[in-house]
Amino acid sequence: MAGLPCTNYHLIEDNPFERHFWGRVKIEAGGALYFFVPGGRAQTLLHNIKYRRRSDYAVKVGQIYGQQLAATHRFHDLSAIIPVPLHWRKLRKRGFNQSRSFAEGLSESMCVPVDLEILKRKRSTSTQTRKSRSARVLNVADAFDLKQSSRLEGMRVLLVDDVLTTGATLEACASKLLEIPGLKVTLATIACGRI
Repeated sequence: MAGLPCTNYHLIEDNPFERHFWGRVKIEAGGALYFFVPGGRAQTLLHNIKYRRRSDYAVKVGQIYGQQLAATHRFHDLSAIIPVPLHWRKLRKRGFNQSRSFAEGLSESMCVPVDLEILKRKRSTSTQTRKSRSARVLNVADAFDLKQSSRLEGMRVLLVDDVLTTGATLEACASKLLEIPGLKVTLATIACGRI
């Protein structure tokens, strides 16, 4: 993982990652470990995780980023880490959820439990790759549901995904989570484009 371009967004309030969500969904803090550049090393890492089934890479990246997040006050007092869920059909086809593997690594470093029960994908969606922002928003509209939400009332959670591109999926998930009274949402991804 050495030599990958780090963002250091977790250290910066009102960073470009967070500004990406202004006016769309209320988040407390957000950041990505690496910059995603087409054809770059972060893209290769993500490709290996997602398509070559290297979930161990996602766990390792989570451990690395978790240490960094734990060292800053902006990501303290978390009750749970929630990975963006896959629909059961896609999970069965792929064999694992890269966001869950990333969350497991974060959990190890931050000593915060992963919650796989609260947020569910209720319908399968087509791949977001090569879709415009508006098409991505429509694709994930009403795709998520909450289960057992009362136990997280008034808590603070970390919602995680593999990469931030348009932010449509994270926005849809965060909006659904914010239906829980008093819940505060922070975000983290393995990588993001230069936004």
